Amino acid sequence: MKDFGRSDDPRVQAQLDRLAALSVPQGRLGLETIRALLERLGNPQQDLPPVFHVGGTNGKGSTCAYLRAILEADGLVVHTATKPHLVRYNERIRVAGNLISDELLASLLQEVLDVGEYLAPSFFEVTTAATFLAFARIPADACVIEVGLGGRFDATNVLENPAACGIATLGIDHEAFLLVPEAGTPELPLARIAFEKAGIARAGTPLVTMSYPREAAEQIELAAKRVGAPLFMRSRDWDASANGAIRYRDSQGELSLPLPNMPGLHQAENAALAVAILRHQSQVQVSIEALAEGIRAARWPARLQLLGHGPLTDLAQGHEVWLDGGHNPDAGLAIGRHFAATGKLHLIIGMLANRYPEAILGPLEGKLASTTAVPIEGSECHTAEAYGDKARWAGSVDDALRALPHDGLPVLIAGSLYLAGVVLKLNEEMPD
Repeated sequence: MKDFGRSDDPRVQAQLDRLAALSVPQGRLGLETIRALLERLGNPQQDLPPVFHVGGTNGKGSTCAYLRAILEADGLVVHTATKPHLVRYNERIRVAGNLISDELLASLLQEVLDVGEYLAPSFFEVTTAATFLAFARIPADACVIEVGLGGRFDATNVLENPAACGIATLGIDHEAFLLVPEAGTPELPLARIAFEKAGIARAGTPLVTMSYPREAAEQIELAAKRVGAPLFMRSRDWDASANGAIRYRDSQGELSLPLPNMPGLHQAENAALAVAILRHQSQVQVSIEALAEGIRAARWPARLQLLGHGPLTDLAQGHEVWLDGGHNPDAGLAIGRHFAATGKLHLIIGMLANRYPEAILGPLEGKLASTTAVPIEGSECHTAEAYGDKARWAGSVDDALRALPHDGLPVLIAGSLYLAGVVLKLNEEMPD
């Protein structure tokens, strides 16, 4: 039930139970089912405010957070769709700046599930259709929509005329879905990832990207050329550096913008991409002042988040407690860079069994005072042995925090967004 969540509202829970009964049809690829579902609902995706469609491996959620914050800083009303949720399913659908209400969520899910009963849609297709219904029916000035898995066959990829498409950092993740051998697709793993992500490119719609290794960049360029999407790639068409401020530059000129309040050097990269996306489209205008204000205001939970005072952190007895849901190599590198200048730290880690512990352990080599493995309720996860000979096991995050020595070293809880959701709930820091 991790993906589907629980709700205290019986109306929502009844629909979440129906969602939980759905499965990802094995071997089914394509957009035919989501298109058929949306057709039965009156094609709401054709009636949305200007859309910013953002994909990538890492950083796409943070980029969406910057886009939303910048647009709202200019006084615009913004719908936002992100994934996954951490604590409540409602987090996936933000309507006119607020998390979707239980009443509206229950109604929309029921409508979509009833209409699609004989189409056998997936969880992601139902979620996307409900999102588009909400965004089409409630007025707003813009939509920020995060791609889910991949891009080419993601359920959101039925959008026809976005204001702009963006692709954040690329890396190897979700191999079981994105690296399945298929005729006519690239063989090199990163090239194949780029091929899938670039599937969101649309004719006449600006495609704004980061810079990538050659094999990935070539796939992005081919995809843009194939559909006729104007391509704006970092290091070629725009660029940015971060040294006390973000120094952004493109064909329109140079900007000096503040660094984000979100920790991590990579957040300046994500903020710069959001600025580039906005600067290379013409449907929604924003001021330079809003760019700066939005970068400072943006928040995105469970990404190098320093937890505040709460029931869980009280157990840490003076330790700083950091939380990151990262679970792939690029996320591990970002974590490693953030803690590079600090001394030792304690790691509390829980990773799904299909993830690779080295992705997080490698970048922290030599920095770990202790490693404690914890379970992820309802999921198959790694045991302590997977994290090294000195790793120990605790039955819960609570137990792991209680067992820490009184040495004042920082604590990092990492390895899974599922685990991050549990931690936020326990510490009463619910995403809003």
